[in-house]
Amino acid sequence: MDLRQLQQFVALAETGNFHRAAERLHMAQPPLSISIRKLEEQLGTALFVRTPRGVRLTQAGEAALQDARRALFHAGQARAAAMAAAQGERGALRIGFIGSATYALLPKLIPAFRAAHPGIELVLQESTTAAILDQLEKHRLDAGLVRFPILSSGGYTLTPLETDVFVAAVPADSPHASEESIPLKALAAEPFIMHPAAAVPNLHAVAMMLCQQAGFVPRVTQEAVQVQTIVSLVESGLGVALVPSVATRYANRGVKFLPLSSPRPAGRIGIALAARVDDADRQVQRFLAAALAAVEGRG
Repeated sequence: MDLRQLQQFVALAETGNFHRAAERLHMAQPPLSISIRKLEEQLGTALFVRTPRGVRLTQAGEAALQDARRALFHAGQARAAAMAAAQGERGALRIGFIGSATYALLPKLIPAFRAAHPGIELVLQESTTAAILDQLEKHRLDAGLVRFPILSSGGYTLTPLETDVFVAAVPADSPHASEESIPLKALAAEPFIMHPAAAVPNLHAVAMMLCQQAGFVPRVTQEAVQVQTIVSLVESGLGVALVPSVATRYANRGVKFLPLSSPRPAGRIGIALAARVDDADRQVQRFLAAALAAVEGRG
């Protein structure tokens, strides 16, 4: 028994006539008659009583009709779900994100994406850039919001969404807090709180490069993975830090953020959407389109 036979059975039951059923099914009458007879043989019982004017359902046929209709309905639902998934409108999308994406990008992106694509379930996982890229290459994530620049090449593409620069974060009671901006070399004697090189190599490398351009090697006394944690440690008076300027949007009163008057940043930092190279997954492409629309103010 297959779906084609069920469709033929239902059509014949609803029309009560082989000729009309064949017309509905766009097939000749003899093959339909043969197919129905084979179905009855497979089931081991007659489904129809043949009469000169047509057919009528037997008791077994009446019992089978409801289940046949239900089976065809669920088959149609399964087909629609498969087509929707293939077109990127159904299924689950696994997205990794860094903590900094929660400041502005995610609050704009997620509601807009869910409204436009309600059939796609977003599975969000906070992590570091290095871990997200690793999970992406292992196909444990479909895409990720990561921090760039990326120091190592890999099997992924990066689409910049937000660009940013480093600013100095100092305690509110620091002598430097009264300044409007600051040369980085003015902080050379301060203890620094930095991202660990192993967990956040890109931001660590850019911060170290800026300090070296300013003529000193920072004395790192504390390390933290998340920007929010670094800012909290600065507020606690444990040192100063270089953080992305996006952190200033939700600053605590115990921290003062100062633009760097020198050295000028050699390269910009920011957030990008990472996806596997040549990934044609339509869900990922839809998420990328939504992300670009969100940062351009169209979402």
